[in-house]
Amino acid sequence: MTTSHPRILVVEHEADDPPAWFGVWLEGAGCDLHVCQPWAGDALPTGLDGYAGLLVMGGWMSAHHDAEVSWLAGVKDLVREAVAARMPMFGICLGHQVATVALGGTVVVKNPTGQQIGLLPVAWTDAAAGDPLFGAVATGPGEPPRRGIHWNSDIVSELPPGASLMATAPGGEIQAARFADAAWGVQWHPEIDEPLLRRWVDEEPDQPREAGVDADQVLAEVEAARAELDAAWRPLAERFAALVTAYSTAAVAAR
Repeated sequence: MTTSHPRILVVEHEADDPPAWFGVWLEGAGCDLHVCQPWAGDALPTGLDGYAGLLVMGGWMSAHHDAEVSWLAGVKDLVREAVAARMPMFGICLGHQVATVALGGTVVVKNPTGQQIGLLPVAWTDAAAGDPLFGAVATGPGEPPRRGIHWNSDIVSELPPGASLMATAPGGEIQAARFADAAWGVQWHPEIDEPLLRRWVDEEPDQPREAGVDADQVLAEVEAARAELDAAWRPLAERFAALVTAYSTAAVAAR
């Protein structure tokens, strides 16, 4: 590694979905972040040399927009490289969908039951409790469910071969998956807060209306839930950081 701390490549697809709180938590857990912004002209790395983890953020585009978004095919290559190397990889919303497509699964453009907006409970599968990543946050029967902030219309409809379902939404949609030994994705946004969500509402006010959602109510609920969301998702970032650190330590020892 080029630094004393394990380095994570963060692919940011647009200005309005930075690593935000997830990045803060990763850095607090001892990781260094290299945030690549191809939307702003950054060249996407062609490989993962020098990194110990890959984090793929959300964005406005579809996972199928390879022709419209010049860097998207390269991100899929990086996902496949991470999986082949058993390097920790985590995808958020679009990142979850991009990983699905890269590894042979299916993403449906436009959820037939409507767009998901707001705080929704996460229903973990039995497999999540023993998962290396999601085991840090999976809740069981009788425990209050963790809630995540959602803003998505596309959904994963079929997981890639060999992947495992980790959580579902109230409507049964796939909300979290383990794609491979060290590759995971979630449909919700553990990284965002009320100010960032407000920017999305201001830029796309029609989406909450079309989904039958009161945007002001959602924003108020998210603001009130800040402590809850910190407690829910900081451990997820910290566990991912621990996996990245372990990978980095093993890579250095193998030299």
